[in-house]
Amino acid sequence: MGDRWRIEVDRGVCIGSGMCVSTAPGGFRLDGARQSHPVETEADASEAVLAAAEGCPVEAIALRLSDTGEQVFPPDE
Repeated sequence: MGDRWRIEVDRGVCIGSGMCVSTAPGGFRLDGARQSHPVETEADASEAVLAAAEGCPVEAIALRLSDTGEQVFPPDE
């Protein structure tokens, strides 16, 4: 069984660029205020969701392992 991620979007940072929706359309959606939301707060790990997090221009998306809470993205420095 693969990893599951908890997907978090900091709406105080999100600028509504829509990059996450175009990169991972099944993983994110924009609300009426153009704020990003994960479609599901927990999901199977996927390259598309990781690419969306990495491509967010303001780094508003964080990914954590569901079972341990260990941060996947952004990487701990």
